[in-house]
Amino acid sequence: MPANPDDLLVLLTVARLGRFTAAADVLGVNHTTISRRIALLEKAIGGRVLVQTPGGWELTDLGRDLLGPAEAIERAVAEVGERTTGRGQLQGAVRVASPDGYAIHWLVPAVTRLQRDHPRLDLELITATQRAREARSGVDLEVVVGRPAVRRSAAEHLRDYRLQLYATRTYLDRAGTPTALADLGEHTLVYYIESALQVDDLDEASRRLPAPRSSLRSTSVFAHVAAVLADGGIGLLPDFLAEDEPTLLRVLPDYSYATGYWAVVRRESRRNPAVRAVLAALLAPTLVE
Repeated sequence: MPANPDDLLVLLTVARLGRFTAAADVLGVNHTTISRRIALLEKAIGGRVLVQTPGGWELTDLGRDLLGPAEAIERAVAEVGERTTGRGQLQGAVRVASPDGYAIHWLVPAVTRLQRDHPRLDLELITATQRAREARSGVDLEVVVGRPAVRRSAAEHLRDYRLQLYATRTYLDRAGTPTALADLGEHTLVYYIESALQVDDLDEASRRLPAPRSSLRSTSVFAHVAAVLADGGIGLLPDFLAEDEPTLLRVLPDYSYATGYWAVVRRESRRNPAVRAVLAALLAPTLVE
């Protein structure tokens, strides 16, 4: 029997996101419906279209052969909608995972501008600072810290920044101003929870510092800034956040750790015009000047 076009669209969504649950959220159905649709598609074409890997669902060779027809159906559906909404409109949901600092400063403003021209484009933003995995699933695009080592996904450099040490004058007057790295052993360090992070560049930045007397740790960089502003200690903060706070002072100006933000996109997701548009918005020169 011929393949159902709706089943091909389900396959396309799973291929882009790598998870049945994520595809179900986007399509507004439940997980079992996705599984049933894929099973019907495989029965219709006589072979497996997906294989489960530790990182999520990946297309088989037969599944990759179906990407083109599935995308043609998606374009046809979009063209029907454009007859009433105007041509050239991007539509659908793009799922993005990003560290909260990058998301607030650059990603959200960029996507907001993009949505002005494409009001039917939806963004689902997950704030997370995590290591880039070879087969990250559940999102179309992921922003990570440090250059990722990936093979089946594309990586694009977004921007560089530096981690530097900052504190308030009130804290330094109370606890003393360190004049050498070894002096940090007598202070409270504000930074990430290392066991919850496991991002090589961010781990390396803290490993270069001596063990502090005490620490205040969080998974949120905005909690780091808030703690330092509250005179809670010396923070290892991104320069672009600290420079916005006039009460923060550089501590040990010779210490600076350079890193950067990179975008990682699954190869199936990169074929999605909406995902390409979001990535292009993040790469726009106005974001890095």
